[in-house]
Amino acid sequence: MEEYLVSARKYRPANFDTVVGQRALTTTLLNAIRMGKLAHAYLFCGPRGVGKTTCARIFAKTINCLNPDENHEACQQCESCKAFDEGRSMNIHELDAASNNSVDDIRELINQVQIPPQIGRYKVFIIDEVHMLSAQAFNAFLKTLEEPPSYAIFILATTEKHKILPTILSRCQVYDFQRMSIKNTVDHLRYVAEKEGIHADEDALNLIAQKADGGMRDALSIFDQMVSFTSGNITIENARRNLNVLDSEYYFRLVDHFLKHEVEPSMLLLNEVINRGFDPGIFIGGLAVHMRDILVARDESTLCLLETSDSQRDRFKEQAQRCEAKFIYRVLRLCNECDQSYRTCKNKRLQVEICLIECAQEDDGNSRGRRALRLKSLFTALSAKQGDQQTVASANTRPATTTAAPASPSQRGTSLADLARKNTTITKVPTVKFGQMPSIHRVTPTQTAQNGQVANENPNITVTPPPSSSPNVTQANGNETITHAIDLTDDNVMHYWLDYANSLPRDYTAMAQRMKAITPKVLKADAFEVTVNNEKVKQDMELHAAYIERHIASRLGREKVTMTIRVADIEFVQRAYTKPEIYKQMTERNKYLQQLVEQLKLEMD
Repeated sequence: MEEYLVSARKYRPANFDTVVGQRALTTTLLNAIRMGKLAHAYLFCGPRGVGKTTCARIFAKTINCLNPDENHEACQQCESCKAFDEGRSMNIHELDAASNNSVDDIRELINQVQIPPQIGRYKVFIIDEVHMLSAQAFNAFLKTLEEPPSYAIFILATTEKHKILPTILSRCQVYDFQRMSIKNTVDHLRYVAEKEGIHADEDALNLIAQKADGGMRDALSIFDQMVSFTSGNITIENARRNLNVLDSEYYFRLVDHFLKHEVEPSMLLLNEVINRGFDPGIFIGGLAVHMRDILVARDESTLCLLETSDSQRDRFKEQAQRCEAKFIYRVLRLCNECDQSYRTCKNKRLQVEICLIECAQEDDGNSRGRRALRLKSLFTALSAKQGDQQTVASANTRPATTTAAPASPSQRGTSLADLARKNTTITKVPTVKFGQMPSIHRVTPTQTAQNGQVANENPNITVTPPPSSSPNVTQANGNETITHAIDLTDDNVMHYWLDYANSLPRDYTAMAQRMKAITPKVLKADAFEVTVNNEKVKQDMELHAAYIERHIASRLGREKVTMTIRVADIEFVQRAYTKPEIYKQMTERNKYLQQLVEQLKLEMD
């Protein structure tokens, strides 16, 4: 039976021309060989599986070739090249610093440096994973690395350049290897498949390249795994099943649900993904990548950033034309916020479901900045219907007592049905944005018609006055009872002032406590004044001023009530006396005290 070699070893490049994805670097090394300008130390750094050790071996083989070709590549025929291929070359030494990182290992390498090459011109020392050397080993290596013999060349390879000492970096020429692109990986996998007589779909090779994440060795290992699984017939379905990769079809379907504002199908799709064994956090991360690909597919100038197959690229372009930029930015922001909070939240699935619900809803136009979007009710129509039914029932059984007020901070985020159960009959509740004057459409206790008579917009409404007032009541329109405006008195204002304070939610506890400590005073028939301690409290109170005015005005049946906020005058506060001031007062009261201090030669501390 023929000995089996994995593809990563069998198809390892033998010269610079066959190195994949590092054209600029290999050209630089070839030019240095052609011009005879070789440095004594090189540092190859980059991600795993991108060709660092391979290029180091090719470089060592090429500079020792006895008969290089016209492109200065190794001839593969001379004694030096054959010795290298057969693993018996005495001019190339490899050291794995991950397992040989002590001072003794470096000292043994230094001793080998003193022996000149027997065949060829140079003796090359390749130290792989050089960042694993101990600090003592690095220090022992410094002098030799700085001034080696003319025939010695060191090639250091590492995946973690930041762990290399600056004194080592300053002595080397540094070459940064790039991560393999999807296109280069797919081309090389196709070449291997043709050589091995294996059928592989283009989409399957693309999926393998994405799974490898820029490492050619990883891509070839996954390719071998897929060949064993499929018996030489690699299809996209087999690749998805074997690699346990979340199919992009899920994301295309999910975005279609978002565009149609379909919440329930989005949540069912998430459940399907979870049942397949995928973590919800991975699903959200994949959604963010999918939206990023849609974003770059919207413009021909950025389409080159989309690394995928031609068929997938066409699907991205088609879906991108149906997505507005504003929608893409909002979904990207929501996915990013969900990903940041995913690790710390307790109910991770609920966190992802909330993100999908927000993505599927229409933008309310207030998505500027970083903030938590308020979920719109999924059953708005049902809530409104229930509220209307309760309104009809209340009107048919007994007169309803209206306490409808302008929308305040205590009412934000409350549904129509909740307000109908909590308060009374309301025809419409406006949406209030904090810090803005709301547009009020409320049932006013008194409405003055053009003929000067009192009219009411909503029949069968009774306005209940505060306990301390004696309103004038007029009977009109059969069972309709309408209350005239109530006088603005200190007791009435104080009653509804505290009523507003008690209605504030927990987020406004500090404001409620301040209001309970303040006593408003009536200035005239339609205005009252409150006195606060400082400017900060005044600024906070001004944020609630419009809500408080409308709250009190609606309760008293008045068109308008004005609130004036005044900062109290600062009274003189007696401070504590210092010791010199106390001594001065004592001497003024008793003239003999000063004489006693002088006679005894006392000093003030």
